[in-house]
Amino acid sequence: MKSLVLHHERCTGCSLCELICGLAHFKENNPKKSAIHIERKFPVPGAFEVHVCNQCGRCKEVCPTEAIIERDGVYLIDPGKCTFCGICIDECPLDVLFTHKDLSYPIKCDLCGECIQVCTPEAIHWSK
Repeated sequence: MKSLVLHHERCTGCSLCELICGLAHFKENNPKKSAIHIERKFPVPGAFEVHVCNQCGRCKEVCPTEAIIERDGVYLIDPGKCTFCGICIDECPLDVLFTHKDLSYPIKCDLCGECIQVCTPEAIHWSK
C-alpha cells in the first residue's frame, strides 16, 4: 500500500499543498477546504509541521452509519451516507479530519497525490 512520507523539517510553509488539495477536490482556490494542514510554529521562524491522514482506519471503526469505506488501503467518506455526527473527527488520533462551513461531511485525505506534485522541497512524498 502506498503512503505519504512527511519531512516536517523540509516544509517551507508555502501552502501550495493546501491550495492544490482544495483545487483538486472542490475546484476552489481555498486552502480551508484542504485535507492537509500546515501548522506554523511560532515564534520559531521557519518551523512548520505537516498534518495529513495516515490511513489508520480509526474513522471507519467508529462511524455509526458506515459512511467510511476502505478501498485499497485508503479510507474514503461517502458524503451521501455521512450524517456529520462528528464521531470520526473526535476519534481521529491525528486530528486530520477537517470541517468547512460549506460542507455537511468531514474532509479527509484520499491519497490522490496532488500535494506531492507541488511540494518542491519534498516535504511530502510517496513511501518507497
